[in-house]
Amino acid sequence: MLIEIRKAEFRNKGAELMLYSVLEKMKEAFPDADFVMAPGHNHSSAPYAKRAEFGFLQKAWLWHHGIQWGNIAMLTPKKVREMYGVVLDREIDIVIDAAGFAYSDQWGVDNTRELARSSKCWRKNGTKVILLPQAMGPFASPKIKKYIKTVAKNVDLMFPRDSVSYKHITEVVGEQPNIRIAPDFTNLIQGVLPDYFDLDKNRFCLVPNYRMIDKTPQDQSDAYTPFMINCARYLLEKGQKPFILIHEGEKDMMLARKISEGTGRNLPIIREDHPLKIKGILGACEGTIGSRFHGLVSALSQGVPSLAMGWSHKYEMLFHDYGFKEGLLDIMAPKQETRENIDLIINPESRRIIKSLIIAEAEKLKKQSEAMWVEVFKVLGL
Repeated sequence: MLIEIRKAEFRNKGAELMLYSVLEKMKEAFPDADFVMAPGHNHSSAPYAKRAEFGFLQKAWLWHHGIQWGNIAMLTPKKVREMYGVVLDREIDIVIDAAGFAYSDQWGVDNTRELARSSKCWRKNGTKVILLPQAMGPFASPKIKKYIKTVAKNVDLMFPRDSVSYKHITEVVGEQPNIRIAPDFTNLIQGVLPDYFDLDKNRFCLVPNYRMIDKTPQDQSDAYTPFMINCARYLLEKGQKPFILIHEGEKDMMLARKISEGTGRNLPIIREDHPLKIKGILGACEGTIGSRFHGLVSALSQGVPSLAMGWSHKYEMLFHDYGFKEGLLDIMAPKQETRENIDLIINPESRRIIKSLIIAEAEKLKKQSEAMWVEVFKVLGL
């Protein structure tokens, strides 16, 4: 059996955490399967060396100008392809899409168009297709509406991970039995605390996100870095021993340096490459303030009180799911209001109440994730 893990990657640590989560469940369910990954549009996010390290077979796959050029590999004899670990799209038995957030007006038409055209081929080939829990929409573009209708018609299961995403998609395609809400599924996988991490020196985690610069209106974009600096300064005043954790790439590192220098105290910056260790660090902290979605999931799912600033509906819905709407911050709010929000999660009494609430909701969401996998495996014939 050949199982493709699609739209996961290695550069974004949230996406890599989803990859680990999918592999854990799918290998348990299909121990004899071979796993496949395509290079993707951005080759730097899923380079060959990383795909090979995970033992993935390589899918012949190259979309360009709406054409799947990878099909040219059909001209190569199967024995030769097997020598190099290359498989064709039509040979895949199961496609698991772990995009996170790719099908929306915010990302343009390309992702949804490619999925629509691919899903039609998969349906024709008898390939089972599952879109794991992810944010979706809005779908205002007529082209994207057309393509998402094709997707809904051809995939076996589609899991919007919140009620807003569900509304976005069902407003276009209507309610359908293969479209069901389920929470982010990385809440089930266990983190690993690295040996080098010193909680005595690093208690409160700040996780910046460059998307708050390039995906928000100009006034919010300009305000983001000063806002994070003010949060860090207040945490220092309160003796919370803040540090900065990098969740993706050089742009986040650039923000981290600005925040660290802006405090005048050169905050520690931790750059950990392994997603399970990142989750372990976040689970060990006293609290987090961040803008990386899966950084927040990693913290909240382990009962760590967290505050967030977001650039899409997925952040608001995440805090709704964990019963802590007050945790979503407004970066344009007065400084005193922000400090009062931080006080909520560092003052012992309010922190105790919030932590208890988050832990209770986390357990409910984990049960929902387990139920989601039961539905997936039922569709896959287990």
